[in-house]
Amino acid sequence: MRIIGWILALVGLVAVAPALAEVKHVSEGGFEVASTAVVTAPPSAVYATLIMPSRWWSAAHSYSGDARNMAIDARAGGCFCEVLPPDGAVEHGRVIFAQPGKMLRIDGALGPLQAMATVGRLTFMLEPEGTGTKVTMTYVVGGYTSGGASQFAAPVDQVLGEQLASLKAAIDAQRQ
Repeated sequence: MRIIGWILALVGLVAVAPALAEVKHVSEGGFEVASTAVVTAPPSAVYATLIMPSRWWSAAHSYSGDARNMAIDARAGGCFCEVLPPDGAVEHGRVIFAQPGKMLRIDGALGPLQAMATVGRLTFMLEPEGTGTKVTMTYVVGGYTSGGASQFAAPVDQVLGEQLASLKAAIDAQRQ
């Protein structure tokens, strides 16, 4: 029985994992990571869920410990923000490009990068693929980090890959 449980767990991980995740470029001054997943919904439905991080962002990668405190105001200048109860807040990024059903781009240094002199651009590209949507997520970071940016590339790639897998799982669950 334990072997069957492990097999089912592995199959579950594969089912929600992005199709492709990679560190594309690394230097001491920055890095670029990318992940891709195919989702079983049209681009408009993917975008509608994408701009609601409270439905898919991992609580483990939030400041409040509760993804329900996260929101994206999907317009140029809009905030990707999180409420920190009882009366605090954090800005994860600022929307710099919003085109429903096609692309969302956020300017912001995420997580521990926020405390450093870095800039980051998180882009979600949505392209029709068959009856679903190909979601390509890239994050490009540059600037000063103590000890060099290269130490952050793999962990950031892993965390963002988890977020894309969670987005895919949330959308696919809605479609069933």
